[in-house]
Amino acid sequence: MNASIMLLFYGAIFAVIYFFFIRPQSQKIKEGKKFIDEVQKGDKVVTTGGIHGVIDAVEETTFLLRVDHIRMKIEKSAISAELTKAVQGTDTKA
Repeated sequence: MNASIMLLFYGAIFAVIYFFFIRPQSQKIKEGKKFIDEVQKGDKVVTTGGIHGVIDAVEETTFLLRVDHIRMKIEKSAISAELTKAVQGTDTKA
C-alpha cells in the first residue's frame, strides 16, 4: 500500500514537471523554428542585437539583411522578431 502511494506521488511529480516545464519549452522551440522557416524576402525583422532591417535574400542557413544601403549576412538564428505582420496587424485594427 505504501509503495503504491509513493509510486503515484512520483508519477504526479513527473506529470507536473512535464506539463509545466518540458512541454511548453518544446512548443516554444517548435514555434521559433516555424517562425524562422516562414521569414521570406521583403519581411521587416529585428535581430537579437537590435538591428532593424529588411530581408534581401534567404539562403540555407543565413539571411542577407538590408539596413539602409548596407547588406549584412546574418545567421537565421539571429532573427528575434518579424515586424511586417505586426505592422500589418496594427494597420487593420486602426
